[in-house]
Amino acid sequence: MTDKFISIAGIARRYPGAGGDTTTVFENLWLSMARGEFGCVIGHSGCGKTTVLNILAGLDEPSEGTVIVDGQAIEGTSLDRAVIFQSHALVPWRTVLGNVAYAVSSKWRKWDRAKVKAHAQKFIDLVGLAGSEHKRPSELSGGMKQRVGIARALSITPKIMLMDEPFSALDALTRGTLQDEVRRICLETGQTAFMITHDVDEAIYLADKIFLMTNGPGAVLAEIVENPLPKDRGRIDLHRHPYYYALRNHIIDFLVTRSKSFTADVTNHDRRNVPTVRPGLIEPTIISPPRAIETSPVQTIAR
Repeated sequence: MTDKFISIAGIARRYPGAGGDTTTVFENLWLSMARGEFGCVIGHSGCGKTTVLNILAGLDEPSEGTVIVDGQAIEGTSLDRAVIFQSHALVPWRTVLGNVAYAVSSKWRKWDRAKVKAHAQKFIDLVGLAGSEHKRPSELSGGMKQRVGIARALSITPKIMLMDEPFSALDALTRGTLQDEVRRICLETGQTAFMITHDVDEAIYLADKIFLMTNGPGAVLAEIVENPLPKDRGRIDLHRHPYYYALRNHIIDFLVTRSKSFTADVTNHDRRNVPTVRPGLIEPTIISPPRAIETSPVQTIAR
């Protein structure tokens, strides 16, 4: 994989407040991902997770800093970056095929109707909606609507698939099924994905890297957690892996406890060289000492 396929370099997002004051959601944020990686951002509401995703999508602009994807700075929206929102965001008067085909025809304007339809159908089949091509959103379940959103995003062969809590409104069974589908597709296609979630187990199951944000406003990226579980992990036996609970406890401990103490003493935190840790080792090996944080057993990876 190519290093720093996505590079977020020192970005900030500030909003004007009452009386001429300024609210800083986050600032001096540095983050990178390699091609083909799946990254998840976890943090409490208000830390700027969705704002970071919107900046990556080109739907918002940073107050300072820059974002580079595949060697090019982001300037506005692009069909190289597909977004799957919390709601399905489907065009209600178009069918399943029509919604996906609209995205395809927007990317490849010179394609004839037959080629557009065939390409769209391939991704409808990929997400398990064969036979539902001519149904409209009002005829679909919530899970089926999100499947259409996934098919639409993948159909334009994006460089990055951006997901803003796309399964949060679904029941547990449907959510698990769609997580399985997304994981399978990303493994098969090598898709680079960046996801916002509040679900620790979802992040553990899907992500290669988990980015831990402190509380906002004034949030910072505190830690990058490398998932120690095998790439080919399965849902059924996930909890049986010896590193599973160490990883889960490490993330929950941060969200419940360490994020608060971290915020209280953030001045010594090097935001450009955020520590990367890999939970699960019995005896932690410190290669490059980060800021002192009380943690569960981890290995600190040299940046």
